[in-house]
Amino acid sequence: MGRIVVYGAGGRAGRRAVAEARRRGHEVVAVVRDPVKHAGVAGEGIRLVAGDAADADAVAAAAAGCTAAIAAAAVYGEGTDPDAFFRGSAKALAAGLPRAGVARLVLVGLASLLPDATGRRLLDDPAFPAEFRPFCEAHAAGLEVLRSAPPELDWLYVSPAGDFDHDAGRTDRGYRVRSHGDPGERISYPDFAVARMHLAVGEAP
Repeated sequence: MGRIVVYGAGGRAGRRAVAEARRRGHEVVAVVRDPVKHAGVAGEGIRLVAGDAADADAVAAAAAGCTAAIAAAAVYGEGTDPDAFFRGSAKALAAGLPRAGVARLVLVGLASLLPDATGRRLLDDPAFPAEFRPFCEAHAAGLEVLRSAPPELDWLYVSPAGDFDHDAGRTDRGYRVRSHGDPGERISYPDFAVARMHLAVGEAP
């Protein structure tokens, strides 16, 4: 089995990624800003470390000896600067992971950046809630930075087609790849973690 580094391991998507990696027998380096706050993430086969996904040196240090990376780190809310964070995180991941010898990166994305059936991003729909737009635009800015990542980093931006079903558990129904978003679609966090692990390490769900 391999060793997976998960940035943002204390969040909803990150915690499920850690759990799914351990279910498959992988060791995990779980990176959080404050290990004391997220002490519950630690466990057998999990090394909980403090780190900043927007700092290339911290990214490289956490990823040392790992075979793949999952990025689920985010900032949101009053007193944060999502645009600076997502741009900085994309730059740090693109620089730090190759330095650590990690070639595969799977990022947690947003459905709002997917095109709908007409080719228009969901974010560009006039009915899209204005209060969510700055965060989504910040995500988009980070994605644009990644498009200039060095070729040795094999990265994939993965998002739900619509939104998360926050209360659902693992369904074992697998996942489907869609060419466009659908606001009505829902996926549970555990099922999304299955998809990300499959894409990160190439194992069947």
